[in-house]
Amino acid sequence: MSPENLVALVALAAGTLFTPGPNNAMLATSGANFGFRRTLPHMLGVAIGFPAMVLIVGLVLGGIFQSNAILRESLRWGGALLLLWIAWKIAISGGVALAGTSAGPMGFPAAAAFQWINPKAWAMAVAATSQFVTGSAPVLAALIVTLTFLGGGLMSSATWVLAGQAIARFLTSPSRHRIFNLSMAGLIVLSVAQLLWH
Repeated sequence: MSPENLVALVALAAGTLFTPGPNNAMLATSGANFGFRRTLPHMLGVAIGFPAMVLIVGLVLGGIFQSNAILRESLRWGGALLLLWIAWKIAISGGVALAGTSAGPMGFPAAAAFQWINPKAWAMAVAATSQFVTGSAPVLAALIVTLTFLGGGLMSSATWVLAGQAIARFLTSPSRHRIFNLSMAGLIVLSVAQLLWH
């Protein structure tokens, strides 16, 4: 991979990983409700699960996903519906119900598996692999893309959890907590609308 392409890849990773989206809204919500230590499995599930998906898409599934419109649209709409359900659960809970219960944050397996039905994750994985996993060494290129998203994902996930934890200091009343959860749910709904619009 040329130095120019590597710079472009890092810029793409930073632009997609640090901007608001479903994963980041859920991480901030979990950080606010449960703190950094309890959110660590969720954070690692996102930070490791997405690069693993990028590697698999880059080596195997990219062409199938791009050429099969029914599969692509099914995943897009199914993922959008799941995200809307998660937004609803966050909006109506006093805490957060990311794993189907308000008792605790999402765990590593659920967060890693969530990447496979997250429309933003699919869009990012296909875009990154189709642009950068080319040339005479596709396996090496796929590994470089994967490692770039792994490093960026760890930094991004930690940043969003810490931001949520910092916000938690202001969530001193049930009404403030409710407003925060409604805001995070709204952010997820807006990201779904943006994904479906494009």
